[in-house]
Amino acid sequence: MSGHSKFANIKHKKEKNDAAKGKIFTIIGREIAVAVKEGGPDPNNNFKLATVIAKAKANNMPNDTIERGIKKAAGDVGNVNYEYVTYEGYGPNGIAIIVDALTDNKNRTAANVRSAFTKGQGNVGTPGCVSFMFDKKGQIIIDKEECEMEADDLMMTALDAGAEDFSEEEDSFEVLTDPDGFEEVRKALADAGIPMLSAEVTMIPQNYVELTDETAVKNLQRILDMLDDDDDVQAVYHNWDE
Repeated sequence: MSGHSKFANIKHKKEKNDAAKGKIFTIIGREIAVAVKEGGPDPNNNFKLATVIAKAKANNMPNDTIERGIKKAAGDVGNVNYEYVTYEGYGPNGIAIIVDALTDNKNRTAANVRSAFTKGQGNVGTPGCVSFMFDKKGQIIIDKEECEMEADDLMMTALDAGAEDFSEEEDSFEVLTDPDGFEEVRKALADAGIPMLSAEVTMIPQNYVELTDETAVKNLQRILDMLDDDDDVQAVYHNWDE
């Protein structure tokens, strides 16, 4: 395990999310709408919807809000015109960045993403130019302070449910799964009463890169902030060791 604190990153993201909860709920609402359109309103028969619901709950989205979103999407399937699009590129000093967006106007989103990269002295690349540096995994982060289960018992619960890896850091536990096995592991932990700080299918860097140049850090932060402020952007993954 590297010394990189994923919990610190997750906590930082949560704090930013808490300050913009409306945007987070809007983002998840779009994901629910697309998932329902593609696979129907029953999460038991719609893996993508089940995954989005897990993400919604990890972000403290109220159950009635989730249910309303599903019902609305089920009755409005023909009018859902969002589509997923992914951009890959490089930030300062070759930092790898992947941007997942959900948009009803690809031209607008592409222009905004390109602008963010350009203003931070980065550039958008071709599909696949950096994604090979990441692994797609289900990732569950558990805050040690919130978890009453002993580490060994928690590890066995996760592994028995099908998790691929379990690791312990200073503030947290991390459970990694195959993307297809994510929901089964998440449900097993939830059924065991384990509170999850974050639960989602994500892109995890194979290696992290440190930035020591102050200008490069500022430029990279500008890219990430502009992407974070874009309503079309669902998630941003990078290999910067913050």
